[in-house]
Amino acid sequence: MPAKKRKRSALKRIRQTQRRTSMRTIGRSAARTAVRTAREVIAKGGEAASEVISAAASALDKAAKRGSIHKNSARRRRSRIAKAATKAKKKT
Repeated sequence: MPAKKRKRSALKRIRQTQRRTSMRTIGRSAARTAVRTAREVIAKGGEAASEVISAAASALDKAAKRGSIHKNSARRRRSRIAKAATKAKKKT
């Protein structure tokens, strides 16, 4: 089967899609990692919890800004992390 000819505009769209997909994947992955780290620190009760929580919130906001995750999803995850941190702080 012969190779299909593609217009220049179609090739450009393919390049754009690949670039966007990779950037969104990176943002989503960074947000997930930051949230996981924050949850681990909250569970351990470390003193650096506030720094890790703010880093997770920042990563979530960046991911939402870039379109990696939905903005309401980012807000919900930020809220849950903050809630867990407050609950852990009350226990100690």
